[in-house]
Amino acid sequence: MTGRIVPTLLSASRIVFAPFVVMAILRRDHVTALALLMVAGSTDFFDGYLARRYDWKTRAGAWTDAVADKGLLSAVFIALAISGAAPAWLVYLIFGRDLLILLMAMIGLLFTPIRDFPPSVWGKLSTNVQIVTALACLLPFEGVRTALIYVCTATTAFSGIHYFYSALKRLRGLRAAAN
Repeated sequence: MTGRIVPTLLSASRIVFAPFVVMAILRRDHVTALALLMVAGSTDFFDGYLARRYDWKTRAGAWTDAVADKGLLSAVFIALAISGAAPAWLVYLIFGRDLLILLMAMIGLLFTPIRDFPPSVWGKLSTNVQIVTALACLLPFEGVRTALIYVCTATTAFSGIHYFYSALKRLRGLRAAAN
């Protein structure tokens, strides 16, 4: 096996972790959920590090990473909301942002020559804050959890707005180039 596949396998492991984290959250076994989520979340760092450090970047790895992030975080936040550990409105915000991004990508694929949709710094920050917030929702520190929920709200909303305006800017560039 070539090393190029290692980051993709690390990303895929987050998909495998998701149901186990969800089951632990729904059983209110926060210690197990916290441990599993920390391990799963750390794979997000390591897959990116290895891909950049050793130039093991692949298109499949990029897609797997994005799907794994969204799959794990979506499942975790739904479970946290069901269990009462996170507010449902935060889940709606996270899903709304992700649906906006998917819709923009779909429009780009269908109606433009754009085929690359790179993550932004704000999107990466939002994902990392979501991971930390999910971890905090499993801890018994109400003040920390509340503060992180608001930071997560701000970064998620801002990154959604940033992606929207970045897409508009790219579309304007295409339009200008066509004229």
